[in-house]
Amino acid sequence: MIQRRIDIRIILAIALMLSASAILCAGAEAEDTTADPVTLMLDWVPNVNHVGIYVARDLGFFAGQGLDVRIVEPGEVYATSAVVGGQAEFGIDFQENVTLLRADDVPIVSIAAIFQTNTSGFAVRSGTGIESPADFEGLVYGTFNSPFEEPTLSTLVRYAGGNPDSIRYVTAGTDLLAMLGQGLADIVWIFYGTQGFQARRVGVEIDYFPLNEYSQCIPDYYTPVIIASEQTLQDRPDMTRRFLAALSAAHEHVIAHPGEAARVLSDAVPELDRNELAESVPWLSERMMMGNPWGYQELAVWQEYGDWMREVGVLEGAFDPSGAFTTEFLPAQ
Repeated sequence: MIQRRIDIRIILAIALMLSASAILCAGAEAEDTTADPVTLMLDWVPNVNHVGIYVARDLGFFAGQGLDVRIVEPGEVYATSAVVGGQAEFGIDFQENVTLLRADDVPIVSIAAIFQTNTSGFAVRSGTGIESPADFEGLVYGTFNSPFEEPTLSTLVRYAGGNPDSIRYVTAGTDLLAMLGQGLADIVWIFYGTQGFQARRVGVEIDYFPLNEYSQCIPDYYTPVIIASEQTLQDRPDMTRRFLAALSAAHEHVIAHPGEAARVLSDAVPELDRNELAESVPWLSERMMMGNPWGYQELAVWQEYGDWMREVGVLEGAFDPSGAFTTEFLPAQ
């Protein structure tokens, strides 16, 4: 699983710079009055987790709500900084990141959960005799250097009856599956909807331990989520409602027509493997609603995960879970 480590000071500094840039550029060009321009910044390169976003754009759900949505990838500026700085109305982030940012008074809010359960977990090479996380003892973990990894992995291994202190950490590159295949790491953290299906295609046999099956020790949480700044929610509530109405309808379309959704994403992002998407989109579609309205978020999920982060020493500042998310802008059910 690829995530970017947060430096709160960098995010705030970039946000201030972007805010100033936005003010200077305001009014420089005449806007198209036929549709509201909106920028959505992804968390990483386009992948299957974003299928509903591309369906919303390319099948006209955004246009039907009077929105002209530009989808951009992060570069030197990440989605959190772009959203806080006003360079993007919306972004993709993770509940764990939002929790830390809110504890540092960064004014971002999760406005919708893309999936109703965590679709990530730990992967190991098949055939190594690893039957549970207790067997991770003495292995090498490929880390992307986020503050959540060691507490998550240690909690899981300890719960399963193993000794997490014997695990060695090495910095991972961007290709976690290659690390497994080449023996550079024994354990990696992946999103199954992306790397889990990719592993089959590239010939890396894995055994997978989903985090949502260990909610007794690590509370299940929302990842990824749609974020907005408090300022956007205050200044543009109608646009936000239309944006989420389009995304809600698009994700319902993905659930009803996963094969078509896979083709839409493949056409939009041709570097993604079409056959892989034909398998991964249906798998993910089953986790988009799970009996709830699309985008639904529950206070208890934010509270329990925040409490766990505090217990393991990741969260230090004051955290109000009720301010970290909102369901106010989702379509009325």
